[in-house]
Amino acid sequence: MDNLTYELRQLCNRNRDGGHTTQADRMRSLGLMARQLHEMGFRRMGAASLKQKHVRALLDHWQGKGLSAGTTKNYMAHLRWWAEKTGKTALLPNDNAALGIADRQYVTNVSKAKTLDGNLDRITDPYVSMSLRLQAGFGLRREEAIKFQPGYADRGDHISLKGSWCKGGKERSIPITEPEQRELLQTAHQLAGSGSLIPAHKSYKEQRQTYDGQCKAAGLKAMHGLRHQYAQARYEVLTGWKAPAAGGPSSKQLTPAQRVQDRQARLTISRELGHEREQITAVYLGR
Repeated sequence: MDNLTYELRQLCNRNRDGGHTTQADRMRSLGLMARQLHEMGFRRMGAASLKQKHVRALLDHWQGKGLSAGTTKNYMAHLRWWAEKTGKTALLPNDNAALGIADRQYVTNVSKAKTLDGNLDRITDPYVSMSLRLQAGFGLRREEAIKFQPGYADRGDHISLKGSWCKGGKERSIPITEPEQRELLQTAHQLAGSGSLIPAHKSYKEQRQTYDGQCKAAGLKAMHGLRHQYAQARYEVLTGWKAPAAGGPSSKQLTPAQRVQDRQARLTISRELGHEREQITAVYLGR
C-alpha cells in the first residue's frame, strides 16, 4: 500500500462522517483516486499534499473516461471532503459548473422500477428476505431496510426511521396506507422481536455482505429499483394516473389543476423517500 492510500484510509477512519454506506463509498473513492494519481505519475504524495494540479489531473481523467455527470459529482463530493479535512477547501470552487461539470440528467422517462415477483423464493436468509420486502413495501434504502427495528419503527399509522439508519442522518416517517404494509410489519415483528433485521450474532457490515451475496446468488440486481416501484405506485394512488416513467401523461399534457395535484404528489413522495427536493422525483417518476 502506498503512502497516499494509507493516509487517506487513516483520514477516513478518524473522520466517520455520514452513514456506513457513505463512509464505505468515500473510502473506495479515495482509494481509487490515490491509485489514479499514482498511475498519472504523482508518486510521493501524502493526504496533505493535495494541490490544484492534482484536482485538475483527476477531473481531466474522469472526463476523459466519459463518466456520467452524476458519477463525476459523486467523486467531487469525496474529493471536497478530502480537501476539507486537510485544510485545502480553497482548491475547489463550491459550484461544479465552474469546473465544467454538467448538471445531472434527472429526467429520462424510462422506468427503473423493480418488483420482487417470484424472486424471493431464491433468497434463503429470512432477514434479507424481510429487508427486501420492506424496501418494496415502504421504498426504503438498503441500509434502512437492514437496520430496521420494527419495535421502534411501527407507530400504528406510520413508520418512523431513526436518523442513524438513514442517508445523511435525516430521520423521517412514512405513512402506512395499505393493508399489505400492516401485514408486512406484523411479519417483521415476528422475525425481529425487539431487535433489528440484523441477526444478533452479526454486525451491520456482515449482514450487508450477506444481503449483497444473497441478491447476487439469486440474480437480483439494482434493488434500488424497488424504491422506484414504490414511488410510481404512490404517485398513481395520490394522483389517479400513472407516472410519466410508467407510461402516464407527461407534465406538458396535464391540465393546470392536474399540475397542482402532480406537484403535491411529488412533494409527498420526495419526503417519504428521504429527499428534500421535488426535482429529485423526476428520477423515479419521469417528467
